[in-house]
Amino acid sequence: MQMAKPKKQRILVTGGLGLIGHNVVKQLQSLKHNVQVIDALTTYNSIVPKELEDLISQRLKQMNTSTQIYKEDICNPEIDQVFDQFKPDVVIHLASFPNQVFVDNNPVEASRSMCLGTANILDCCTRHKTKKIVYISSEIVYGNYKNALEDDKVNPSGQYSIWKIAGEEIVKEYSRATGQDHVIIRPGLVYGERDITNRLIGQFFQRAIADDTLYVNGKDSTSDFTYVGDAALGIVLASITKNVTGTFNISRGKKEKILDVAETIVKLVGKGKVKIRAKNKNALSKGILDCSKAEEEFKFKPTTNIEEGLKLYYKWLTEIK
Repeated sequence: MQMAKPKKQRILVTGGLGLIGHNVVKQLQSLKHNVQVIDALTTYNSIVPKELEDLISQRLKQMNTSTQIYKEDICNPEIDQVFDQFKPDVVIHLASFPNQVFVDNNPVEASRSMCLGTANILDCCTRHKTKKIVYISSEIVYGNYKNALEDDKVNPSGQYSIWKIAGEEIVKEYSRATGQDHVIIRPGLVYGERDITNRLIGQFFQRAIADDTLYVNGKDSTSDFTYVGDAALGIVLASITKNVTGTFNISRGKKEKILDVAETIVKLVGKGKVKIRAKNKNALSKGILDCSKAEEEFKFKPTTNIEEGLKLYYKWLTEIK
């Protein structure tokens, strides 16, 4: 007896032209789902417009040419028209300021986007009877951690984590009030091709290519680095798998020394040098995100280790030069 094929769904991705977002869209389209995108195409006042334009052009090439993309601010009430026309079965809400640095550079706009924008998306989901909302949070909600489980107490440190926690709570409240399914995803530190250059891995590569110094703050500092393709796969599986609801970690599930990552990049590039500095007293101590719940409920299993991921990243960098 043949198993029935999974139903193809209408899926709306906010922030669908971001690093994770365009990989999510690409994977959903490969599975023949009907995907549309909302993206404000903002620079977050932290990167030069030309860099964003080049990245958007490269990201668009990963998608079907027929992809419907709405250049809209998620706070704009007019996005209700997108919901009204598309009637999404699932909304994957990725639109957000990327990290604490971007929030620090523009805290008022960040709070507006991450709070008002999320409320607007949820309100549209309610009015148009969206079946599932998938909210992308962050591992930063745990604060300092060694082995983080989804039931662990959150520990905010900085505005970025506060707004992410607020987003989680409002998603759960809407779900309780409306009966809609919800999923909250907490990814690890995501890296990969077609990313902006002012995040950690991008900075390391840029410095190595320039034969400059890669500074590592604390010789024992670690993180759970997660290749973007794996992070996107986890989000896709959580979004399309039936009867999946709740909060899930998504990561490689392995603690890596940042020093080792820097030295691997220097070796790959063949230039640059690594220098260890004192650890920033405000920096978080990060260990491993336990992803056993995601593996059990929707068969999530990352496949790209840090060495392979860095090689893919560097291959992209050399190809665009």
